[in-house]
Amino acid sequence: MRREIFDKNLIEKFLVFMQSRNFEVLFEAKKNQLVYYSESEALMKLRLPLDLEFDPEKNQTNLLDFKHYVLVLIRSGIAAVGYFENFINTDHKVFRAYMVRKKQGKSQIKYLKTKGKSRAGSRVRLSETLEFFEEINIRLSSYFKDFRVDQIGITCSETLMPYLFGSKEETPFDKKDPRIFKIPKHIQNPTYEELLKTNDFLLSAEIKYNDKGEELWKDFLASVDEKNEKISPEDNW
Repeated sequence: MRREIFDKNLIEKFLVFMQSRNFEVLFEAKKNQLVYYSESEALMKLRLPLDLEFDPEKNQTNLLDFKHYVLVLIRSGIAAVGYFENFINTDHKVFRAYMVRKKQGKSQIKYLKTKGKSRAGSRVRLSETLEFFEEINIRLSSYFKDFRVDQIGITCSETLMPYLFGSKEETPFDKKDPRIFKIPKHIQNPTYEELLKTNDFLLSAEIKYNDKGEELWKDFLASVDEKNEKISPEDNW
């Protein structure tokens, strides 16, 4: 599917437009996403921003007055964790560890599956890996102890996820916690800057569509342009 950022000011118009076309629609609460189907084929997906909630009965969105959440970005050897109060970052921490074998560019965790951990360098990398996740969980625990947390956004590979939830320092939430959502964005280098960019991304809306959905998307944009053209300067005044 092709994707692009969606103008938040057009969301309500889009909901009305799609409802008039009588497509089957499914709201995926976990992803805060609307999926429009035609004969069981997903034509379009609209991901709503974090500051909007969807009311399926009224087919409309509501702007949230507040929401507090944590974002957890993890890659081999680097991670960024942040607490966001009312959508604004108020605390963060970047973690780094010697986890990657320099020549192969492979994390120690993946290397252990095939080569073991007999060499001194391997033992150091494994030790730093375990400490890496312990420090992440200590930071997360402080957030959950001191603040209200409405949602938990995570991006972490399947290989590393067991180390997050299997750390000696327990993660302050269960892996099946309903507040968890997967951040729908690939993040190569989880720095503080990327943490803020990820938050901006989550506060934006995004539309995704296939070839059939593209025609529908063009029809919607044309209908919006047509309505705007009918508004004269006097009407604006």
